[in-house]
Amino acid sequence: QASLARAFGIEVEEVDVAEISRLWPIARTDDLLGGIYSPSDGRVTASDVCAALIKGAKAGGVRVFEDTPVNGFSITNNRISAVNTAVGKIQCESVALCGGLWSRAIARMAGVSAPLHACEHYALITKPFEGIYTGMPVLGAHDGHMYIRDEGQGLLVGAFEPNAQPIDLSELPKNFSFDLLAEKWDHFEPVMHSALHRIPALEKAEVRMLLNGPESFTLDGAFLMGEAAELKGFFMCCGMNSMGVASSGGAGKALADWIVDGDPGIDLSAVDVRRFTRVRDSLEAVRERAVENLSKHYAIGYPGTEFESARDLRLSPLHERLVSFGAVCGDRAGWERPSWFQPGGAKAKPQLCFGRPHWFKSVAREHQAARQSVAIFDQSSFSKLLLQGRDVAIFLEKNCAGLMDVEPGRIVYTPILNERGGYESDVVVMRLREDAYLLITGSAQQVRDADLLRRRICGEFVTITDVTSAYAVIGIMGPNAKALLSRLTQDDLSASSFCYLSHREIEVAGTVARAARISYVGESGWELYVPSEAARGLYDRILEMSDEYGGINAGSFAMAGLRIEKGYCSWGHDIGPDDTPFHAGQGFVTKLESNIDFVGREALDTQQKFGVDRRKISISVDDPDVFLGGNEPIICNGEIVGHTTSAAYGYTIGRSVAIGYIKLNGRKVRDVLNSASFEVEVALERHPATASLRGFYDPSGHRLRALVTP
Repeated sequence: QASLARAFGIEVEEVDVAEISRLWPIARTDDLLGGIYSPSDGRVTASDVCAALIKGAKAGGVRVFEDTPVNGFSITNNRISAVNTAVGKIQCESVALCGGLWSRAIARMAGVSAPLHACEHYALITKPFEGIYTGMPVLGAHDGHMYIRDEGQGLLVGAFEPNAQPIDLSELPKNFSFDLLAEKWDHFEPVMHSALHRIPALEKAEVRMLLNGPESFTLDGAFLMGEAAELKGFFMCCGMNSMGVASSGGAGKALADWIVDGDPGIDLSAVDVRRFTRVRDSLEAVRERAVENLSKHYAIGYPGTEFESARDLRLSPLHERLVSFGAVCGDRAGWERPSWFQPGGAKAKPQLCFGRPHWFKSVAREHQAARQSVAIFDQSSFSKLLLQGRDVAIFLEKNCAGLMDVEPGRIVYTPILNERGGYESDVVVMRLREDAYLLITGSAQQVRDADLLRRRICGEFVTITDVTSAYAVIGIMGPNAKALLSRLTQDDLSASSFCYLSHREIEVAGTVARAARISYVGESGWELYVPSEAARGLYDRILEMSDEYGGINAGSFAMAGLRIEKGYCSWGHDIGPDDTPFHAGQGFVTKLESNIDFVGREALDTQQKFGVDRRKISISVDDPDVFLGGNEPIICNGEIVGHTTSAAYGYTIGRSVAIGYIKLNGRKVRDVLNSASFEVEVALERHPATASLRGFYDPSGHRLRALVTP
């Protein structure tokens, strides 16, 4: 966390026990190793901030109605037209839902999904006692699940306790608003013991109150912001996960821009409410996950950490078979996606750490299979949108940066941009026939991309249908992929007949599937799109033949290392609304050389003419024992110039690899790479690194395009 803060220009330093004692003279430090100090960290009085904001808003003409219950909404032509209150209607074109613990219930009044739930949130407040001074830094004693700060010459001890308690809205009074819940000392007792250990003087302090108030948490611990896909004009800013006041300035500004301009102006994809599908917004799921989110708010985020609640919501047709073969699954947009496979179908619980993980050898085996023989991936969690209609080619040419009017049977990899030239999505599109395309996007982009495209239909005759659940996807990747697949089909799979970036229907293993010659791992292979009900039979036949060709199951951890070695980007990690194809070094995938206009073209034309201020690179640490996880500062000639965006261990090159961005400061990126020495900072320690403009593995792409032999 401290290294990441440095990458964003925030002053932090590692301090020893003596410095902690100076800053917090009443704290026990004999059992501490040290701490991280951020001098610019601070706090405000929330009620004063709210009062100031309301005063400023009123001065600007805003009218404020307090004690006015909302009991519904008026909707005209699928757009908000009024808020219905207990004292009348308020006509409007947009609403912003900031309803705290009531937000999910209010959203349901409008037929909108808002997956959050409230939990009890505790803070002990004492009367004044000796040893407190005004302006003490907030003491984050996360091992004890607490934070401590001075409060009116006394102390406030806030808790994110492991056994959090959900709040049942049906048990609250209908007029519950800015109220407190009952004190529950038995529940707070474990945190109190931790507080007495850390601050012994608390034993004699007088208690003013045990504050118990509601706080809302979402399924993934990030906010709910932006316009709902279900209803135009219905915006949200809720589920703040105890970070509402701290985030309020930036969140309020971004939401205002979103409402007025239709674009927040910055990348808010991580909090965009459209990252969730409706199937995840059940009361049971959000209740269980909110409890776990509060309980883990201060837990150490080890690589491989997964939620335990609200699982098994979305299962691939292959799920049971994969688990029987030892799949250890992670939650990806509600899908149970295999992360890696334990040999022999073992069921050992992951042992999490920051160094070499216990799954290291298992993932190495899967990685090696993809590079040297063949690996089988379940990619069914891809989101799939079917676009049809007489104007579909015209529509896609206007909204995609790549050249879309290709022959049926061709595949196009293309960005979908905003007016700033930034990636709103990064998709693969198959032209099925003159009036139909199949668009493949990320698991978390199912709702977002469908909504984005529907909003861009301006009179064109186009329909968009979500067919995600209709098809399973089985990836067969590696130099033996052709030999394996050839045993199951009579179709000609030769490079001359089935070229890279092409697709067609084939008869395979007694069924019919759409085979797409494309790969996300940098090796030749096929993705087989098969009706969900036929997927298991096809998978079993593939697996039955795989031993002969060295084939094994592989998971998302192996795929991450494979794609990062190759330098492939992942939307939401390496590219997003603030990054353009020129930032990402992918100007070649656009149709700028044509005279076809498309969303974002003007911004790209400007960048092509004047250049960019930062650039994506690949980088690897020279020490094979250093493990990267993403979000590490990149140092160039001793100065922090950027940070990594995603990272994994590159088993082919034998060290950790990452993708990241660096500032160019007016120089050409090749000049920077050729003249600078690079380091990567991991947990405040710097390690020599090697930077490259292209991926470290097969930069020419020969293995990807040619049907090579091992």
